[in-house]
Amino acid sequence: MKASKNYPKSFSHIGLTVPDIHKAVTFYTEVMGWYTIMEPSKVKKERDTAIGQMCIDVFGEDWEEFEIAHLSTSDGIGIELFSFPNMPKDPAAFNPFNTGLFHFCIQDPNIEKLVDNIVANGGKQRMPIRSYYPDDKPFKMCYVEDPFGIVFEIYTHSYELTYSSGVYTS
Repeated sequence: MKASKNYPKSFSHIGLTVPDIHKAVTFYTEVMGWYTIMEPSKVKKERDTAIGQMCIDVFGEDWEEFEIAHLSTSDGIGIELFSFPNMPKDPAAFNPFNTGLFHFCIQDPNIEKLVDNIVANGGKQRMPIRSYYPDDKPFKMCYVEDPFGIVFEIYTHSYELTYSSGVYTS
């Protein structure tokens, strides 16, 4: 039996939980330049609408309402922001060794300016800006953290260009 060739799936969106949805929308639109597609709105637990039932399916019964906003990057990737009442205001400890989402990555050719802007708006720079291949490619990267404790990475160039024909060691 011949298996059919699989094809790469595209990335649609990512959901982020934040303690203050309005501050998060401001940060991500003003610092990251993302577009607001849907302003923050409340979703209540109910079974009369598709969104209400879907949220019960996903979150279970132990909630009453939350706020959600939808943003988009310049290349059409969606960012769903969720904020739940009575959630811990401090982020969970960063632990990349646990199974699950470790980080996401965005791309900006002016990495120095973006990192400075993130820090100036309450975020953190988690490492120096570094080059993967300093002798071969001018590509840089840096891990940062938003003001809500969400860790993400910044590349100056696309993922494909960064890793094509490259190795970390010889």
